[in-house]
Amino acid sequence: MQKARIKLTSPDYKKLTEICKQILEVADRTGVKHSGSIPLPTKKMVIPTRKSPCGGGTESYEKWELRAHKRLIDIDSDERTLRRIMRVEIPENVHVEIELKN
Repeated sequence: MQKARIKLTSPDYKKLTEICKQILEVADRTGVKHSGSIPLPTKKMVIPTRKSPCGGGTESYEKWELRAHKRLIDIDSDERTLRRIMRVEIPENVHVEIELKN
């Protein structure tokens, strides 16, 4: 039996958990074994920028931060389950990777 590993990444964790719940509901309805959603470490990207556009004065910086939240779901996959998972509507800012393993 094949296994499907689904990786979800998004800066918005609320939408990410909502999509995970929908995928797990599909797995429960089809009666397939699953494990997840496993939270992976959040990646923080910090970008320091100068507040002042000109070179004069004191150097003061602002720090902008983008957090990438990740979740991992493993599902024993059959064709019917994967087709139903593909039908789940996914917002623009949620990135999904599906990897099939034997």
